[in-house]
Amino acid sequence: MEGPSRGKGWRRLHSEGSCLRGSAVVPSVLVPTTFLPPLPHFAAPRLLAAGPRWQPGRASCAVTVGNFDGVHRGHAEIVARLLDTGLRLGLPTAALTFDPHPAQILRPGTAPAALSTPDRRAELLLALGVDAVLVQPVDKGFLAQPAAVFYRDVLRGAVAAAAIVEGPDFRFGADRQGDLALLESLAADDTVEVITVAPLTAGGEAVSSSRIRRLISAGEIEAARGLLTAPYRIEGLVVHGQARGRTLGFPTANLEGIATLLPAAGVYAGLAHPPAPPAGAGGEPRSPYSAAIHIGPNVSFGATGVTVEVHLIGFDGDLYGQRLDVDFLARLRDTRRFESLDDLKAQLATDVARAGAVAADFTSSSSG
Repeated sequence: MEGPSRGKGWRRLHSEGSCLRGSAVVPSVLVPTTFLPPLPHFAAPRLLAAGPRWQPGRASCAVTVGNFDGVHRGHAEIVARLLDTGLRLGLPTAALTFDPHPAQILRPGTAPAALSTPDRRAELLLALGVDAVLVQPVDKGFLAQPAAVFYRDVLRGAVAAAAIVEGPDFRFGADRQGDLALLESLAADDTVEVITVAPLTAGGEAVSSSRIRRLISAGEIEAARGLLTAPYRIEGLVVHGQARGRTLGFPTANLEGIATLLPAAGVYAGLAHPPAPPAGAGGEPRSPYSAAIHIGPNVSFGATGVTVEVHLIGFDGDLYGQRLDVDFLARLRDTRRFESLDDLKAQLATDVARAGAVAADFTSSSSG
C-alpha cells in the first residue's frame, strides 16, 4: 500500500557517508519539510570505540540511543534486544551516547554527577557485545534541534540506523519533545524498525542511573553493584599526599581529578588497576590489586578536607603522576577518629585483611 503523497511538502535527503561509515552513502530519507527549520551548526557523532566486527564501510546498522550512565542491568536488557535485532536483520550494532550529559548544558548547577566517563561507558558497552560505541558531542546548538531533525541528521544521516531499540521512556530533540510515538511515526514513513524494551525492575523499583546514584551517595556499594553490570569505578590522578599512610605501614595512592560521583565517606574494599606499562617498555600488563579505600577527611589528624586514599595490597612501586582505576566492592565501616596511633594502626590492619578477603572472594567468583 502506498504511503503519504511524496509531492509538495516533502523533501528527499541524501547524506554522504561520514567517518562512521567510510565512503558509504546513507540511504535517502523522506521527511516532511515542515519539520525542517534552520538550525545552528552542531558536530556529528564520532566513533569512540569499536570491536572487530564493526566495519566502517557498512551502510546501515541497528542502534540504541541513550546516556547509558554507569551501564546498568536495565541498559543490558536493551543491548541484549539490540544484539538480537542485529543478528536477525544481519546488521552491525551500535550504541549512541552523549558527551557531556545534556543536563550539564541545560542546568549545569543541578546536573547529576556522572557514574562513568565516556571511555568507561564504551568499555562496558563493548563488553555487553555491541559492535561500536558512538558519541554525540553535546552543545547548545545540538540541543536546539527539533526531534525530527535529530532523527534525520543523526539517526538516519550520520548513523544510518535501519533499526532502533529503545525503552518506553525514550525522549529526543529540543525540550525532549520527541517520544516513542513520534519516533515510531517517523520510522514507519522511513521503513525503519523500532523495537521497544520494557523497563527492568528490581525490588519493585525500576533499575535506573538515578537510583544507583542515590545508593552510591549513601555508601550502599553492594546494593549498587547488584544493579550494575560491573563494579562501580572511579578514576583519578595519583598525587603526593601527607605520606601518613606510609609512616603507619600502609602506603596509599592519593587520587585527585575524579570526574565521577564519589561514594559516601567511609572505608571500602575494592580492586585497583594500575596502568599498563608504556608501549615498548616491556613487561606484562599489571593485574588488579586488592585494595582498601578511604574516602573522607582524616579526622584522627584534624583534617577536614575530603581525600581519596587507596592502599594497594602487596603493591611495591611508584604510581605518582599516573591514572589509577579503582573498583568498589563493599563498604567496610564508617570513618572515625582514633585516640592513638596504635589504635589507628590496629584498625588499618583489620581493614586491609577484610578488604583482601572481599576482593579475593569477588575475584574467585568472577573467574568461576
